[in-house]
Amino acid sequence: MRLMMFKNTVLLFVLTAISCGNFSSKMEDGVSTTEVNSLKLETIEKVERLSVQDISVGANNTADYLPLLKGKKIGIVANQTSVIFKKLGGKNQEPRPYVHLVDSLISLKIDVKKVYAPEHGFRGTADAGELIKDGVDKKTGVPIISLYGDNKKPKPEQLKGIDLMIFDIQDVGARFYTYISTLHYVMEACAEANIPVLILDRPNPNGHYVDGPVLEKEHKSFIGMHSIPVVHGMTIGEYAKMINGEKWLKNGIQCDVSIIPVKNYTHQTSYNLPIKPSPNLPNDKAINLYPSLCFFEGTNVSVGRGTNKQFQIFGSPFLHKELYDYTFVPQPNEGAKSPLHQESICFGKDLSNTDSLNRLDLDWLIEAYNHSIDKKIFFNDFFTKLAGTKKLRQQIEDGMDEKSIKATWQKDLDAFKSVRKKYLIYN
Repeated sequence: MRLMMFKNTVLLFVLTAISCGNFSSKMEDGVSTTEVNSLKLETIEKVERLSVQDISVGANNTADYLPLLKGKKIGIVANQTSVIFKKLGGKNQEPRPYVHLVDSLISLKIDVKKVYAPEHGFRGTADAGELIKDGVDKKTGVPIISLYGDNKKPKPEQLKGIDLMIFDIQDVGARFYTYISTLHYVMEACAEANIPVLILDRPNPNGHYVDGPVLEKEHKSFIGMHSIPVVHGMTIGEYAKMINGEKWLKNGIQCDVSIIPVKNYTHQTSYNLPIKPSPNLPNDKAINLYPSLCFFEGTNVSVGRGTNKQFQIFGSPFLHKELYDYTFVPQPNEGAKSPLHQESICFGKDLSNTDSLNRLDLDWLIEAYNHSIDKKIFFNDFFTKLAGTKKLRQQIEDGMDEKSIKATWQKDLDAFKSVRKKYLIYN
């Protein structure tokens, strides 16, 4: 009852302040009535959120960044997760839980010049590794520049005419998830072109732990650019601070980065992603299992691409079928036009009902290797890129158990955690 009375009192105060013209100064600065109305709604929503301690992603905190965009030519690194969540709706209108950031900014007369799309494209429907072409967004008419394939780093001519770059993409906190590699190249290109970067931060659904082998520099690739563990436990904003602070950009150049932080969030706060961050991470269970199961992408074992349980199952025609009672048959679907072991029966395990992980799990990988019909064809060359080291494959082939393997990571993990502390925003 006291909480409700407090909420109503504060809400009444805010509405009174709005009606008395507290936003008139923004009108005098030339901000449109549409933006003022948006800020009014944002303020009302903020009161509701704070009373129940809901997470407010950076994009939702419009009052903190809209003034920074006025009069500037904007570029946006975005995909389908780059949205502003909405809670308010009238009885006579269809509920709309969110609006895309690009659509919102254009409606507010912000001068959005270009969209830069990462792996999976602007609308997020392309297969992993699929070539994404430049184009034009059908809804807004804004040019889209692909930052995947041969053009991972924006070229100077692609940045021409941009005054400020916004980066707003939902990450999942794994080293081999390529959005943090896109972040690196965007920061580097913008630093070289003297373009500031504004990051609208979002929670890391795997931000509650740090685990895995630290990447060795000789195995650097687009799925692992920096000497960090598989699970780094940082948000995009925190990671950008680390890229700058550790001078990982070319020639140690520094990027002018500003961060709009997430509100009501710590690394131990549970966060359910309302939008798939990529086609083959359909739900929270898949996102939680992803850091552990992605190692299978460097083997002949399927992780469920071509099924409706992507990254929630594993299996292969090359596992001893008498040891498994779960089977599945991969078929082409969205995000997996040609899945591994298409049309073949895979024998394995369904992990969709397992407890949530707060560590990297190697037991399933070790089990599958031990149950493989032919161990000589179990691993492929991609495995070393995923692991960031040749040691993990060798350790599994040598018969080491998970505990023994993890003990060999500890020194490097402790060193990383010590460095990581300097860049954390959400303690």
